[in-house]
Order: sequence, then C-alpha cells, then structure tokens
Amino acid sequence: MSKRTDVLFAIKQLINLALPGAKVLGLDGAEAPPAVVPATGMVVVRTGDPGEPQIDLSPPSYNYEHRIPLEVSGLKSGGLTSEEALDVMLMAIGEGIAADRTLGGLCDWLDTTSAATEDIYAEGGSQPPRGADIMIIASYSTPNPLA
Repeated sequence: MSKRTDVLFAIKQLINLALPGAKVLGLDGAEAPPAVVPATGMVVVRTGDPGEPQIDLSPPSYNYEHRIPLEVSGLKSGGLTSEEALDVMLMAIGEGIAADRTLGGLCDWLDTTSAATEDIYAEGGSQPPRGADIMIIASYSTPNPLA
C-alpha cells in the first residue's frame, strides 16, 4: 500500500485501541454511518487531504502535512452526560496520539487540532448525542508522491 494509505489505516487502528468499545468506521468504502449513535460512541475516520508536499531534491523526498478528519460522537450513558462521554472519548484519542506520535515510525509526527463540538439532532432521541470534529495532522515523507 501507499504511505498515505498506511498512515490512514494506522490512525484507524490507533482509534480502535484508544476507544475499544466504540464503533470506528471509515476507509473501506462499505460502511455508512448508522442513523443512531451506539451507546459506546462512534468515530468516523475520513481520508482527508495530504495537500501539496514540500519537496527536498537530493534525494527526492515529498513531505506531507496530511490533515485527517475525525467525526467523534458521544452519547449519554453510564451516568455521564453526552458532553462528558464525548470528552472522555476525545481525551482517550489524545492520549493514544501522545503515546505513539510516530505511529511506530510510520510518521515523523502526529498532532491534532482542538475539537469543534455540537449537538447531533436525530429523530426520536430524548438526549441528543454530542459530536466533535477534529483533525489529526500526520507529518510524513515519501520518495514518490504516488507511493
């Protein structure tokens, strides 16, 4: 697989490890987000945009700052409000990133943006889930922009 794809799947695995009970979707083209957020929460990993690389010429190296969107949804459960459940999920993701900022050497560095939060309105829900959009920024290099 390409470096871009390897990074995306490694981030999905990082999210799975950080949130073992949550439903983690994305990257296979077959999964549509469910209409209802599971009680354990949900994360959708998008492919994002690696952007235009900075290029080193000798030897050629393409350096990317790949912005990978995550849609995180938390639901009121276990005595936590939906805001608190979302906060617990976001902190776990942050701790997972801090524990392995290079994805085992796959990246030069991982970082994240702050979370933009909002209520998610769904039919029939008494307590709306709380959602957050964040970006994981993966810095990596490859000798070929298509590899």
